[in-house]
Amino acid sequence: MKQVYKCLSVALTAFIVIINTFFCFSVTVMAEENNDNDWPAAPEVVAQNAILIDADTGAILYQKEAHTRSYPASTTKILTGLLTIENCSMDEIVTFSATAANSVTYEDANIATKTGEEYTVEQALYGLLLRSANEIGYGLAEHVSGSLSSFTDLMNERAKELGAINTHFSNASGLHDDNHYTTAYDMAMIARGCYNNSTFVNIDSTSTTYTIPATNKTPTERYIKHLHLMLKGRDYYYEYCKGGKTGFTDQAGYNLVTFAEKNDMRLICVCFKSGKNERFQDTRALFDWGFNNFKKITTTSDTVNSLFTSDSYYQSKVYNNYGLNFNLNASTLTIPNNKNIGDIYIDIDKNYATSNENGIYTSQLNFMCSDNIVGTTKITLSSDDNIVAASNLPLINPNKSTPAPSPKQCIVINIWLLTAILISIIVLIYVIVIIKRVRKAKKQRSRKLRL
Repeated sequence: MKQVYKCLSVALTAFIVIINTFFCFSVTVMAEENNDNDWPAAPEVVAQNAILIDADTGAILYQKEAHTRSYPASTTKILTGLLTIENCSMDEIVTFSATAANSVTYEDANIATKTGEEYTVEQALYGLLLRSANEIGYGLAEHVSGSLSSFTDLMNERAKELGAINTHFSNASGLHDDNHYTTAYDMAMIARGCYNNSTFVNIDSTSTTYTIPATNKTPTERYIKHLHLMLKGRDYYYEYCKGGKTGFTDQAGYNLVTFAEKNDMRLICVCFKSGKNERFQDTRALFDWGFNNFKKITTTSDTVNSLFTSDSYYQSKVYNNYGLNFNLNASTLTIPNNKNIGDIYIDIDKNYATSNENGIYTSQLNFMCSDNIVGTTKITLSSDDNIVAASNLPLINPNKSTPAPSPKQCIVINIWLLTAILISIIVLIYVIVIIKRVRKAKKQRSRKLRL
């Protein structure tokens, strides 16, 4: 029996050594694939949810719980402003209904708009974006869409078009509603659309006092100044700041969306659930870090094609059978200063809604560097015979939940796993044989004793 225990002990020890070796090697491989250590070390921020992106390339330079659902508060108003600009002329007259004028309490941000009061769209936008007037948001919603509910439908549709994936708006101002939510990532995507609209930027970047002249209901002028404290002449002045939007409710905490531009780089920072003053400090720290640690490089169609066909990218049979056409929408990528084009690889954007029109399938590729998105491009796949089916496109099919594994991972991990299993089987067989031999020997000894 001692021999059995000894054999079992040896077998168990061998098995543990094999498993430990396997798992240790696997972890090492995954760490090498991840390359997170190559990304510049970011500053610590107070904000619970934050993100820093390049407005031109869409590159995500920093993120902290960026896909966690949050309440946007008055940062909502940037989308309200953008939709107003996209659907109205600046000289249109907005007449405020009793519902709109009375939609706020004294404590809420407002400019004391009265029932029947008239502003131009431009004047209303200054009240919305600079002073964060909640009744202005309601009035603009009614002006654009006829009702608040119709406008919120438009908001949710436009948010998706801009890249939001976990957002639902139920009002135009950001006053608290449990069903009014977004994420730092989604708000950055919305802000990107705003930053690319020159009319929006012209209004939102106003650092001086704006004057609303006397109206049909208010005989005196009203003076409005931006609530964003990183603009010129304010407490947290940042020379590269180009505007943005503050936000606060008890449920949301202190929020901030900010645009900044330095040399050829335009960045967007979103900080949710920060401190009243810390949100400005967080934003400055992230902007300085982004401007100091990243650069832009140029890409071409040939560059994309070479990345797509490289050994590091998952190959599918269908791509050899049908023509590939690239529509490059990112001529530049934003990468760390110590990186170059050779450090870039591509992957399918699983959040992009793949479209199919007349046998032409369109999806989005992400340019990746150290597992971070540094740019995007569209990819179209077509068949002359219009017989391409979504099921034939494993990487483009939006129903596919997991990305294809890289060849390095597949080959290394599977070989070691197979080796571990085979050795384990051999050890187990050996133990069983030993046990049988011991039992046989015991029986033989028992017979001899009886004889």
